Amino acid sequence: MASLETDTIANLKQKALRLLQEDADKIEKLIAIQMENLTTRQCPLYEEVLDTQMYGFSRAVEFAVRTGLVEEGAGKQLVSQLERNLALLYEALNNRIE
Repeated sequence: MASLETDTIANLKQKALRLLQEDADKIEKLIAIQMENLTTRQCPLYEEVLDTQMYGFSRAVEFAVRTGLVEEGAGKQLVSQLERNLALLYEALNNRIE
């Protein structure tokens, strides 16, 4: 019986990490699209969507870490990678404006 519970918990952890990675990939695509379109006019609404997505994602990661479904280091790595890419986007946008 304990083996079944351990398998179930392991499956839940794998699923949680996979779902968070899928969400991270969606945000990465949004960032990539905006990076590709730097030559077009800046869209504050698009930036707001990205910020909202990042906030929601970071909250989801925090929840998964707090419940023990995702290791803290793995959660931080997911969020940090997106934050770095978002910072690169904003830096590129600021350089384009100047």
